[in-house]
Amino acid sequence: MQAQNFELLVDGVPYMIKATPYDFNGQLRFTVSYNGSEDYIFTRDAEAGQLTAIGTEALDIPDNLEQAISEKLSSITE
Repeated sequence: MQAQNFELLVDGVPYMIKATPYDFNGQLRFTVSYNGSEDYIFTRDAEAGQLTAIGTEALDIPDNLEQAISEKLSSITE
């Protein structure tokens, strides 16, 4: 799978997303940035049953945007 670029409109705000997949110990993860932001790591959360941002930096992502990115990435990987 190659890098994906897509647009999302969340709460009336447009976001340009760049998501690059990579393998980490046999698990698919994504490096994600939006509107030129720093990179965030998204990985599958078994408890939540969806992709979520991890690390302390993840707190900077608006909740609704994180959810929208997760849904989009999940639709791409299915």
